Amino acid sequence: MANPKEKTPMCLVNELARFNRIQPQYKLLNERGPAHAKMFTVQLTLGEQTWEAEGSSIKKAQHAAASKALNETTLPKPTPRPPKNNVNNNPGSITPTVELNGLAMKRGEPAIYRPLDPKPIPNYRANYNFRGMYNQRYHCPVPKIFYVQLTVGNSEFFGEGKTRQAARHNAAMKALQALQNEPIPEKLPQNGETGKESEEDKDANKSEISVVFEIALKRNIPVTFEVIKESGPPHMKSFVTRVTVGEFTAEGEGNSKKLSKKRAAMAVLQELKKLPPLPVIEKPKLYFKKRPKTILKTGPEYGQGMNPISRLAQIQQAKKEKEPEYVLLSERGMPRRREFVMQVKVGNDITTGTGPNKKIAKRNAAEAMLLQLGYK
Repeated sequence: MANPKEKTPMCLVNELARFNRIQPQYKLLNERGPAHAKMFTVQLTLGEQTWEAEGSSIKKAQHAAASKALNETTLPKPTPRPPKNNVNNNPGSITPTVELNGLAMKRGEPAIYRPLDPKPIPNYRANYNFRGMYNQRYHCPVPKIFYVQLTVGNSEFFGEGKTRQAARHNAAMKALQALQNEPIPEKLPQNGETGKESEEDKDANKSEISVVFEIALKRNIPVTFEVIKESGPPHMKSFVTRVTVGEFTAEGEGNSKKLSKKRAAMAVLQELKKLPPLPVIEKPKLYFKKRPKTILKTGPEYGQGMNPISRLAQIQQAKKEKEPEYVLLSERGMPRRREFVMQVKVGNDITTGTGPNKKIAKRNAAEAMLLQLGYK
């Protein structure tokens, strides 16, 4: 069939039979002809109606009978299903977060998600006067809700959901509805203000604790974090952490040491951002003297005492000419008394050298070439 996704006549007959709650029956009636050109006759029965058809194989005969039945049957046919929309053309196949990332890239404003602490859930059990263990064990579980803050440029959006990802999708949907119809902001030339904004964007991707340490390092101020209070039962601990950055101190509270440290850093950052900007110190440009290129002297005295192979290669490099080409011409003699003949070519000059092995033959060829070129 031309289209592999198109249903075959037998498949359509099966659907017709299911719709009418009957069973299609195929029966081989006849088989004639030679072995290489057989012809088969098949009968199809649908309810009280029968059709016959021929084909070069049983399967083709069945399809022919099925197509004849589809054209001639009086049974009610099922309504065809509407074609499925292409997934690529369906905007629902793209998640809101992916769509928002594309819009944010066009606007030049990164989409930054920040998880928020869940809201305190009221204790509904306090309204009921249960007794004993029933009050402790049997109660209706309250589903946990996640909250996310989304920042796109100067706009903020909040989302909630049963999972962290669902909350991100919810916030992205709100951002898309608000930003889709807004014009894309023009990119301003890079000046001092835009530099500050870019620094703030970079800081937004970092944790508050890292930003505190960076500011303290730039200003050469000591930083200390200290847990000053720990209270509550083992399953509901509460920690208070104090941060000291030079003259500034702040405290943060949370149900873990990490959270209390983060909140303390957030509090002290508000004070550190009020400090005047540091003066810009221009670093002196370092100038390096270029080393003069070593000029190889290729006079007749150059490279005396060197290996002839290396000497010849360096001379050619100094002349900026093609390197020597070595070719093994022949190998003769008994196994224990071999003699190798090696040829070297430099430009239009060709010399040969012999030796008991290839290395010595190559060396003798290079030495002969040096003598021919006028080197001692």
